[in-house]
Amino acid sequence: MHSTDNTRVHFSQMQGVLVLDASGNRMGRLHEVAITPGPNAESVSALVIRAQSGVAARYAAKDFLLTVAPAGAQMSASGSLRLRADAEVNAFSTSEALLLLERDLMDQQIIDVHGRKVVRVNDVGLIWSQTEEGSALYLADVEVGTRGAIRRLLKGFLPSRMVNEIAARFSARVIPWKFVDLIEVDPARRVRLKIDHERLAQLHPSDIADILEDLAPAQRHAVFTALDEEVAAEALEEVDPKFQKSLAEALGSEHMADIIEEMDPGAAADLLAELPEERSEAILEEMEPEERQEVEELLEFRENSAAGRMTTNYVAVPDTATVAEAASALRTFDDAPETVTEIYLVNETGILTGVVPLAHMVLSTPETPMQSLANASVVSCEVTAHEKEVAELFDKYNLHALPVIDEEHHLVGVVQADHVIAFLRDAG
Repeated sequence: MHSTDNTRVHFSQMQGVLVLDASGNRMGRLHEVAITPGPNAESVSALVIRAQSGVAARYAAKDFLLTVAPAGAQMSASGSLRLRADAEVNAFSTSEALLLLERDLMDQQIIDVHGRKVVRVNDVGLIWSQTEEGSALYLADVEVGTRGAIRRLLKGFLPSRMVNEIAARFSARVIPWKFVDLIEVDPARRVRLKIDHERLAQLHPSDIADILEDLAPAQRHAVFTALDEEVAAEALEEVDPKFQKSLAEALGSEHMADIIEEMDPGAAADLLAELPEERSEAILEEMEPEERQEVEELLEFRENSAAGRMTTNYVAVPDTATVAEAASALRTFDDAPETVTEIYLVNETGILTGVVPLAHMVLSTPETPMQSLANASVVSCEVTAHEKEVAELFDKYNLHALPVIDEEHHLVGVVQADHVIAFLRDAG
């Protein structure tokens, strides 16, 4: 049975080390470490050597680059690499679908789902497994903390031992390689956490929005496209308007229509109003008739009016309804239930007659008439009310939501607190 020597190394330490052939003759220096994306991406598939001119000519190597499998190389005590006598050396081929650590990974941004933020790859940890029968090189993790940055920054200026001693003073922040995968984007490759697709969707929409805003455009679009329509819609509502527009213009009209159908109608109308008319119309044409009509009606109002800030997603029941009937209506509400803070009462013609806070319902029996639970007075505003007037009403009456009525007092929408907060943030 042969013993195995597992040595932990970092890509920053390996890059540039001297490479010798089996006879001890100098071949060149290690230029890159390559993996093949796929199920076994943790295994290094090739070491890329920048060869000396004479050696490169021997293999007709373009750009002086050669490749050798890790099994054909050994790391010496001095840190150099020495090829085995049976090592197969080939000219590097750019046609191969390889991920190169320096080109495709180092300094790239990845998403730390646990930390809910975007981080930068500063180094890559590898495990060099060497036996008498051969060698293997595995990717262990990516380093995203200061330690990796210091190691790379000081390389070449100080001896390796001193660099490692200084870097060791900083805490290690790593993400296991098993959580890292490739995002295929055009024209460049970027990386992301493999768990993004599964766990990113579990984050709060505001956290997803923050992550999207911190990514480079190609990464932002690739990650956004990977989200399902409902999650994408919730995140898009939280994204800064300038990024909203960029994301909406990057997706196909049909895909974007599916996402907008899941958005709050008011937020959807605000987004479409910012797009070029031709683009907005193309998306509307792909939407289902009912959702399209809601959004088109909102597009007719000025953005700085109550109607421009309201949503048409709310729960209203006849003013003759009981608590049990209102609860049934609440259960069939197709939007996020946490957005509902009160239920609105309307008469047979749709005129707003009362507002019932959910807390009043919780404390009542199923047969209790909703009208008996309504607030003593109804605070509302007309569709033409300026957003500053809306904000003043929220402040004066300490509202969670504000019903919006037309000239005949028909309930047509609701302004929610987060819409007012967004307005105040923009105004500030």
